[in-house]
Amino acid sequence: MKEFDHEQLKVFLAEHAQGDLLSWANELKLMNLFGLSCNSADELIMTSGFLPSRYQRNRHMISTEQQYQLLKSQVAVVGCGGLGGYVIEELARLGVGRLMVIDSDVFEEHNLNRQLLATIDNLGTSKVDAAVKRVKQINPAVQVDPRQIAVGLGNGVELLAGMDVVVDAIDNINGRLDLEQICHQIEVPLVYGAIAGWFGQVGCIKPGQRILQKLYANWTAGKGIESSFGNPSFTPAVAASLQSAEVCKVLLGHGGLLEERILSVDLLHMQFDDIPVQ
Repeated sequence: MKEFDHEQLKVFLAEHAQGDLLSWANELKLMNLFGLSCNSADELIMTSGFLPSRYQRNRHMISTEQQYQLLKSQVAVVGCGGLGGYVIEELARLGVGRLMVIDSDVFEEHNLNRQLLATIDNLGTSKVDAAVKRVKQINPAVQVDPRQIAVGLGNGVELLAGMDVVVDAIDNINGRLDLEQICHQIEVPLVYGAIAGWFGQVGCIKPGQRILQKLYANWTAGKGIESSFGNPSFTPAVAASLQSAEVCKVLLGHGGLLEERILSVDLLHMQFDDIPVQ
């Protein structure tokens, strides 16, 4: 970060803020004046007791101090498809400061019915590159680390170490079980999500709980029912929103989590069941 006069910063904020809110136009002026990245500008604004205006609708549930806590947080989203695209969107708008987005795939036509990042123009292009572009458009304070690779037991510990939360947005059971094992080893919470047709599941797995091992104890092989049920546009949006809420609560240490239980979502009959997994 460029050296600058803190007194000059105070004067700038006092002159350009409306109350304690600083508009995007004035934040751009601040970035240009001091040679700052958007992430660094957000940090200086919040640590000075002000708030970027794009977060003003958060403030009745998230304080400025908590917004700063989100800015300093790191979350890995494993999978940038149906679930992952919505999770990335929501965490970026929430203001999580660093997102590692991981997916080895490119967009295909069958992704267009449900994946937020999938567009006609993106067909054949990398899902992680689309995530980087999208986040830059909606919240340039969020630093995105794209990894066009598959996560497994061979590389997961090194890749995900240091994250505050890992989000499961993949589409196969074997990958989820590996991800749970990795998160257990690095002692990082895993926010689980799975969808199939009208149905979804969400949970928050703390290190040592091994919920997925219990949930899939009778599984033998294959992707699971999502491969035969398919998914419409709305199921991933609902499940991903529930996952994003869990991530927010983990990062802020606030609220009740879906620990040692799975929230089962049935959108066909609009029924939500809280299922203990001991």
